[in-house]
Amino acid sequence: MPYVEKLPIAVPLSTDIEHRPNRALPYRARVRWTNPHTKKRDSLSEAKATEADAQEWIDALVASALRGIDPKTSMQPLAAYGDATMELVLRGLEPKTTDPYLAGWRLRVVPSLGHIPVPLISHGAVDRTIYAWIADGNGRSTVKNSLAVLVRVMEQSVRDGIITVNPARVRGWQAEFKKAEDELDDPRALALRDWDALTTLANALVARSYDHYTGWGEVVTYAACTAARIGEVSGVRVRDIDPVNWIWTVRRQTTPSPGGLADKSTKGKMARRIPLIEEVRPLVAQRLLAAGPNPDARLFTGPRGGRITTAVLRDATHWDEVVTKLGYEHLRRHGLRHTGLTWMADAGVPLHVLRVIAGHGSLQTTQRYLHPDLRQLAMASVSLSRYLAGAPAPSEPLAASLKAL
Repeated sequence: MPYVEKLPIAVPLSTDIEHRPNRALPYRARVRWTNPHTKKRDSLSEAKATEADAQEWIDALVASALRGIDPKTSMQPLAAYGDATMELVLRGLEPKTTDPYLAGWRLRVVPSLGHIPVPLISHGAVDRTIYAWIADGNGRSTVKNSLAVLVRVMEQSVRDGIITVNPARVRGWQAEFKKAEDELDDPRALALRDWDALTTLANALVARSYDHYTGWGEVVTYAACTAARIGEVSGVRVRDIDPVNWIWTVRRQTTPSPGGLADKSTKGKMARRIPLIEEVRPLVAQRLLAAGPNPDARLFTGPRGGRITTAVLRDATHWDEVVTKLGYEHLRRHGLRHTGLTWMADAGVPLHVLRVIAGHGSLQTTQRYLHPDLRQLAMASVSLSRYLAGAPAPSEPLAASLKAL
């Protein structure tokens, strides 16, 4: 099989783990071997958070070598492996099936997981990816087709001996789809209650992160105050901020793509403007000062200057652990956007303005953030009844009595 380079069985690998303090991923795992065909010395290395993770990575490569699989092939990114094996993966399927499968592979699987080596794709990574597809508004059939082609590619890697268990064979995603639909119907339920809750969360995430990097708390605070997506926060450049009128023009977002992270246009494909409230202005001013005069400098980065994604934020701050400890088990990173829009709606921001800030294509989507007000409903009911009866509008005494309801 040309897509899996074979070595003689039991090619010996020399391994080592180097501890490099003061790095976000301080353990470097490395394997080296002599290629019996070229006689050249090859090597692979990977940085890991813990020594146990580094040893697990080494063990996986040693097991691959014992099965006669080249370590470089065994750690091939999913996108490259899938493209090389796709004809075999889709054999026997009709075109009406292969077309949506290929679309799911190109538009969802590769941008989400394509950069990850095949053996490192876990059940958890697949679970989180499926939820992200659902949260992005993809329909049930779209998610099903995307997952189906991922299952087939990973099944091929099982047959090739690269992995032993297919992590894409997940159960219960339909229930997760229903749960996500319910949450999106009531996004207010996903919002933090007030400013104190937000600052408590931001401080707790910083405290739990490696080296207590304050940038994580700034990202969380900025996202909630602007009702923005984490990818949009990662995409902010110095030139996007108007420090005179305190307006942020959202022009791009950072998203996973083949080969790593990339800056793309916003989800709605259009720039939008968001006001920066007083509470967040000192933070923004400090970030502008730290970024320097370069208009293309990023306002928010990781501790080593890298781009931020929701997955990076989750892993670096131990998000799931922190929010559970604070009693916000339901809170995901996207919940920061729900928080900002809920606060703005409760503050009386007009619906049409809220829609512009959110970047919603549908006014109905924005309306979900409005708080049900029984007094206003009662006023609307009486006004409509009187109108249909041909009576004049309610008098002030009547309006006053309704306000007392």
